Amino acid sequence: MRHAFSVRIGPIGFRIGSDWRAPIDQLRELYRYYPSPNLPDFTVRLEATRPWRRWVRPSIRLAGDNMLPEAAPLPLAQGLLAAEMAMNLQLALGGRRYLLLHASCVERDGRAVLMTGESGAGKSTLATLLAARGWRFMGDEFALVDPDTGLVHAFPRLISLKNAGIAAAMAARPDARFGPLLAGTPKGDIRHMVPDGLAVGAMDEPARPALLLYPRFGFAAATTPVRASESFVRLTQASTNYVAMGEAGFGALCQLVRSTPAHAIDYPDGAAAVAQVEALWRTL
Repeated sequence: MRHAFSVRIGPIGFRIGSDWRAPIDQLRELYRYYPSPNLPDFTVRLEATRPWRRWVRPSIRLAGDNMLPEAAPLPLAQGLLAAEMAMNLQLALGGRRYLLLHASCVERDGRAVLMTGESGAGKSTLATLLAARGWRFMGDEFALVDPDTGLVHAFPRLISLKNAGIAAAMAARPDARFGPLLAGTPKGDIRHMVPDGLAVGAMDEPARPALLLYPRFGFAAATTPVRASESFVRLTQASTNYVAMGEAGFGALCQLVRSTPAHAIDYPDGAAAVAQVEALWRTL
């Protein structure tokens, strides 16, 4: 690769190579306060789909240690999004050290709230709003559960805000640093937000899971307990490597749902969701 950048996010190190300078410059700027890994866990490549596509209608293919042949290429203008997607793809397909849950996560007093749900449930926005109220942001894409200790490790990559969530996050954190607005992506408008100093400075500190939440945006406020058996099923669907980890993944998931109360929360807006989370937290 002509251009390269390395970064460690929580316990995971990446080396990102690119045929173009622009995506690497954006990563270097937005991740400038993150450390470099001693030895990267994964290699990511942003490469031209054909040699001439470096210059003529530049088109990025997501590649690296692990690949999805059906992954659609992205235009160079969405190079930052391509890099973030490729990093997530490497971890999702190749990560075996931790049980991976597609979830956002925040922490307070050494205890973590894990929030998982379908795309559009508002996980990233809710984690951002909670961080604006003093919670430590631990991640909005993956929660990394150690099968030996049961602790959840932070993965505070850039926060991927979408559509209405962009304005909500900018209103809550006007002092935050943001990447460029990426309009017209397959998921609508996307803008990346740099996690705050608390999230980056404490990203090596794991937390004990204390609360599992299944948020759902766009409904009247309601909070409903979720049984451990249902929570188990939901989390198998939210994990990218539960099957691949075999017995270790099964054991980690059983321990998580047995020891962690779970609730489904419906909410009409961010303020209501934050109030619901805070109310549940006071009952623990």
